[in-house]
Amino acid sequence: MGWLDSLLGRSKPVKPNLDALFALPSAAVTLQAATGLVPTGSGSVAFRAAEGGAFATLERDVKALLGERVEESDDGYGYTWLLVRRSPDALSDLVTELHAVNSSLEDAGFGPSLLCSLVSFARPDGGGRLAVVYLYKRGTFYPFAPTSGQKRDNALELQARGALEGDLPLEKDLSRWFPVWGAPGL
Repeated sequence: MGWLDSLLGRSKPVKPNLDALFALPSAAVTLQAATGLVPTGSGSVAFRAAEGGAFATLERDVKALLGERVEESDDGYGYTWLLVRRSPDALSDLVTELHAVNSSLEDAGFGPSLLCSLVSFARPDGGGRLAVVYLYKRGTFYPFAPTSGQKRDNALELQARGALEGDLPLEKDLSRWFPVWGAPGL
C-alpha cells in the first residue's frame, strides 16, 4: 500500500482464504456444545452469474460434479445460489463440496462474482436455526439466525459468535453481518 492510499484512508482488501471453510466441521462441534445446534446437511454458495460460454461451461461442470445433490436457484438480488444437500452427519463432505464450487469459480477467474457460502444448523427440537456464513470478499464468517418473517434472533447470533470465536475467523464489524433472507437450505 502506498503513502497516497494511506493518506486517503484506502486499504487493501483481504484476500479470501477458502481453506478456512475446512474449519467448519470442528467449529460445528463447539457450536453444538454451546447452543444445541446441529448441522442440517445443507449448504449453499451465492455468486453473480456471468455472461458467456466459459461461465456456462464451468457452471455445467460444477453441477455435473455434484450430481443430484445440487439445486440451482436465483434470488431477487441478481445472485445465483447452488444448494448442496448431504447427510447431516457428513458435514466434512458438504464443506469439501462447497469448497470445490468456490475454488472452481475462483480458479476460472470468477472469484469477484462470489458473494458468500453458508452452512445451515438447527436445533433438533425445532427451537431455532442458524447459518454460519462465509463472506468471500472479507475472508470471515458470521452467524445469521432468521426467525419468522424477516426478523433475526440476535441473541442466538451473539451466542454463536461467542462459541465460534476461537474456531473461525469471525467478522468483527457487525454491520457486515447482512441478512441472507430466503437463502436456499436455511
